[in-house]
Amino acid sequence: MAESPVRPAPPRVPEAVHRRRWAILGVLMLSLLIVVLDNSILNVAVRTIAAPAPTGLGATQSELEWAINSYTLVFAGLLFTAGLLGDRLGRKKVLLSGIAVFGVGSALAALSGTPDELIAYRAVMGLGGAFVMPATLAVLMNVFERDEQPRAIGIWAGGVGLAIAIGPITGGILLEHYWWGSIFLVNVPVVLLALVLMAWLVPDSRDPNPGRIDLTGVLLSILGLVLLVYGIIRGGELASFTDPWVLVTVLGGLAVLALFVVHEKRSDHPAVDMAYFRRPAFSAAVAAIALVFFALMGVTFFSAFYLQSVRGYSALQAGLLILPLAIAQTVFAPRARLVVERFGAKTVCTAGLVALAVGLGAFAFFDADTPVWVLEVVFFLQGAGMAHIMTPVTVSVMQALPREKAGSGSAINNTFRQVGGALGVAVLGSVLSAAYRGEIEGHLGGVPAGLRATAGESIEATLGVAEKLGPAGDALVRPAYAAFLDAMHVTALASAGVALLGAVVVARYLPGRRPAGAPGPSVATERPAEAGESVR
Repeated sequence: MAESPVRPAPPRVPEAVHRRRWAILGVLMLSLLIVVLDNSILNVAVRTIAAPAPTGLGATQSELEWAINSYTLVFAGLLFTAGLLGDRLGRKKVLLSGIAVFGVGSALAALSGTPDELIAYRAVMGLGGAFVMPATLAVLMNVFERDEQPRAIGIWAGGVGLAIAIGPITGGILLEHYWWGSIFLVNVPVVLLALVLMAWLVPDSRDPNPGRIDLTGVLLSILGLVLLVYGIIRGGELASFTDPWVLVTVLGGLAVLALFVVHEKRSDHPAVDMAYFRRPAFSAAVAAIALVFFALMGVTFFSAFYLQSVRGYSALQAGLLILPLAIAQTVFAPRARLVVERFGAKTVCTAGLVALAVGLGAFAFFDADTPVWVLEVVFFLQGAGMAHIMTPVTVSVMQALPREKAGSGSAINNTFRQVGGALGVAVLGSVLSAAYRGEIEGHLGGVPAGLRATAGESIEATLGVAEKLGPAGDALVRPAYAAFLDAMHVTALASAGVALLGAVVVARYLPGRRPAGAPGPSVATERPAEAGESVR
């Protein structure tokens, strides 16, 4: 009896959308670029903003930290909710609204007259960014067929890495020629262009059967994430996670999130199906995302001080030195799918995490005279490692969920990334601060008692006090460099250890290479979309 031929699966994406899918990806990358880039741009402008008016705003160290953290707090707290609303209301509507709010917040931030205004408008930017980030990935999953999704996600992941790396370069160029507000105002024309192109090219998509909204779950997720991220940020500021207020907020956030999980398991219309987390590949992928950004963001935090404070490079020069990381991400991320097809996601991600751990741990051997070419090789290795991690794990997360739940999947992916990054900056920043203080305290005997506590906070604080003391402060400079390098070595080894932990997780739980000819992973609940139903 002759076997009936196997029919190829019918296309899920309407032909009109399929034809313009790469142009749509380009528009999504444009909106993603400004949201991610703006976060890294601000890091090079903090010194200028701290300067007295009219050069800057005269912001204090605490105000500068909250100019960064207000964005992070709102962004992380609303990511999950934004993904759910995209699935329910339509991802195009959410994307357009988010990018518009981000543009308005950027214009207001550029025109801020006080540090408090800047903090408030950065929170508005975080609100817009929270709705943009998950929507870009959710739209991508609905305009590409399943076999092309890994390639598209690779380009998306490469764009994230590119934006992180070119942010300091863009900021350095702007600050050399314009006032500090230009780092925000530059977003406005890009936002206007993105709005026009989105309205023209991007199709709308949503979950055709969203069910009733889980309002309790949404509120619990917001409250839990805000409390957790606030506690993490505050603990990093104080360089102590035993402070009573820090403990209350962190433990309170974890308790609320635990209540959220219990509620979701019992709800007949959950905001997110907790059964997805019972899939080892899904849970391993989101854990890897959190661990990768925990390790990487902690090193990114101290590498800026190493390049500028210890090595004496300008903000622009420091940004240019990180270009190899961006180049490696841009080159390897879109091609990572080919390596996965040959060796399997488990092998590729494990190797990527080991490479990242080596790149992060290399900082433990850097000193003030390490050759520049060595720095460039290490940054390139970090970028190559990231490229072979982010694409496979993002594909694992997104393809584990039905297409109509793409917003939820993207929100989970980005929430773990953001919380992991915030933890990395806070925890590894605290390790750096504690190690630095322990090394420098023995050299502060000649500093006036009123300045001693300030001088021990960071290398920037020590060098600032040394400058105020004039010739008497010269004796602090060399010990400050030595103390920072020792602290950086300890922190680098800690970050490398976190990356190696991620390697163990993916090696244990991520699926290996499929046999040749075996069907790809499928989602039982996924069904073909009727024309005009989920994508139009």
